[in-house]
Amino acid sequence: MAMTITENVAAPPVVDPEVWQREREALLVREKAHTREGDAIAAARRRLPMYEVDAGAVLVGDGGERTLEEVFDDRSQLILKKHMFHTGKPLEHQCMGCTYNIWNIHDASYLHAEDVTFAVVADGPWSEVAPFRDFMGYQVPWYSSERLDRDGLEHLFGGTWGGFAFYLRRGESVYLTYETTARGNDRFMPALNLLDSTVYGRQEEWEDSPEGWPQRPTFTHWRTDEHGNAIGARGHGRPTPQWTRPGATPVGGTHRAPDWPGLE
Repeated sequence: MAMTITENVAAPPVVDPEVWQREREALLVREKAHTREGDAIAAARRRLPMYEVDAGAVLVGDGGERTLEEVFDDRSQLILKKHMFHTGKPLEHQCMGCTYNIWNIHDASYLHAEDVTFAVVADGPWSEVAPFRDFMGYQVPWYSSERLDRDGLEHLFGGTWGGFAFYLRRGESVYLTYETTARGNDRFMPALNLLDSTVYGRQEEWEDSPEGWPQRPTFTHWRTDEHGNAIGARGHGRPTPQWTRPGATPVGGTHRAPDWPGLE
């Protein structure tokens, strides 16, 4: 549940504009250094070696089976979001962290203009993945990895589920160039980056915030009650983007999730 900020919650000290400007300029020096370090890391990322993966690996999507090479859609580069999927679970029990990732990318036009395809691959059966995709209203291509065994998955995606994998196609060969997960996903989520610039940040327990700042458990964590029902760390209910989906109207405004059957 999101916390409503009132005048009783701790806040930064109030100063004159001149003092604020001086403090802001001092922080800007550090921000510029951070940007330059990010540029240097990106340069090193472009110099990573790559390894060849099975271009004929079969994924399942709207048109049936497609090879990894076909998923490129005739572009030279591919980004796959590896969406964790809880087979047999209802829509509201699907991964909150992956939902946070994907909700930010409804239109890949800018990537397409740079010869890059963006798609999602989920580790669940297409018969369940497709209805979830449709319910969420996602427009980017989605696929299921149901045809791949464990060894094939690890070789193809280069790591655990929940992250991103990046590929290059050269002729009929496909290569894995980069992979990231966990906190490596943060830079792909503009909502988190915007929150990092607000006075209260993400309001998560791990953050270094002044005493009295509102904080709560990390959004990606699910808990279960004594009956095994899922409970979001910020209250009962669905991942936040589902609140506005047809048939999932929130109760009591946008600051709290509704009480859904089976989640009481």
